[in-house]
Amino acid sequence: MFVRARLLVASLMGGSLLLAILCLGAQNLDQRPSLNLGFSRTAPLPAGFLVGVALVIGVISGGCSAALLAPRNAQLPGRE
Repeated sequence: MFVRARLLVASLMGGSLLLAILCLGAQNLDQRPSLNLGFSRTAPLPAGFLVGVALVIGVISGGCSAALLAPRNAQLPGRE
């Protein structure tokens, strides 16, 4: 139980930290393309920001998947 909660909290906090660093780093980028979604266009965003957001979403979803798939009676490595 605690392993799942620790994995979930760690992935959410890690993703939030990556997102904060990404937002700080994307402030001074000059080239800002917008995406055509078919029915509308997005606001002009830096290409690196879009790739970074995709990476952060992958980190969070991977951590949540690992937390859900962990066995109930599992222990973290190094803990006896």
